[in-house]
Amino acid sequence: MATFPVIDYGKLNGEERAVIMDQIKDACENWGFFELLNHGIPHEFLDTVERLTKEHYKKCMEQRFKELVASKALEGLEAEVTDMDWESTFYLRHLPQSNMAEIPDLTDEYRKVMKEFALKLEKLAEELLDLLCENLGLEKGYLKKAFYGPKGSPTFGTKVSNYPPCPKPDKIKGLRAHTDAGGIILLFQDAKVSGLQLLKDGEWIDVPPMRHSIVINLGDQLEVITNGKYKSVEHRVIAQTDGARMSIASFYNPGSEAVIYPAPSLIEKEAEEKKQIYPRFVFEDYMKLYAALKFQAKEPRFEAMKAVETTVPVATV
Repeated sequence: MATFPVIDYGKLNGEERAVIMDQIKDACENWGFFELLNHGIPHEFLDTVERLTKEHYKKCMEQRFKELVASKALEGLEAEVTDMDWESTFYLRHLPQSNMAEIPDLTDEYRKVMKEFALKLEKLAEELLDLLCENLGLEKGYLKKAFYGPKGSPTFGTKVSNYPPCPKPDKIKGLRAHTDAGGIILLFQDAKVSGLQLLKDGEWIDVPPMRHSIVINLGDQLEVITNGKYKSVEHRVIAQTDGARMSIASFYNPGSEAVIYPAPSLIEKEAEEKKQIYPRFVFEDYMKLYAALKFQAKEPRFEAMKAVETTVPVATV
């Protein structure tokens, strides 16, 4: 089994640039996931994000989760639970408008730190999109422009999750298997408690917890824009019996009105039988469909969007 791709981003601008670019290319084409070390976000800052996130969970969310578990009688499960996840979450929206001020119970320090964290991740996401453009032979900025859409902003938000110890991890998943709907996902995960797995060649592979790393994965929209050259990959979180797992996933997605379709220059390079196979659609329409079908296979979602694609205006990027 090939080992999970871990990439030293700090070497990108040195003499090993070509090697690092090849590693990113291979990870995008064959894994849909990779882990970045030395990504430029200071370790002390990440330690602060982790500390404040765990403090917030303990103070504001842990008891609520215990009450939910008790109310649904999930402690003594006999049958498998297929309609919920063993996770405690809240969402922060950054773009196009922040909702940070509206989230209850956050300390001023935590709000400030998460706002700064979002800015650092936004910059990293846009750098990575340009590296993908370079590897794909697209003009610099193509993917960023595709994500910006007519309103001139991507959608960008963070899902802050904690996965408490679970008494019956064989009966309930921390998070059920799915692909991500959006663009590029940047995950800061617990360095001690594992659980994240991806599906590769029919086997579930652990995404190794590494201190101060950022895990990157590709969403459905990048699969469409690259006409399948890059794939979004099914992944899940396995609940653990001990240790609470922290997961902070930030989703850099197209703007709601962005029209998503395969990059014409990539289609031109394809053999005739592989000409455009992915649909053209408005991102918001895809998200409405995804909301109902998140934990099902992605292919029927693409097929459903093909059925309505004739109504989508042609947009040029």
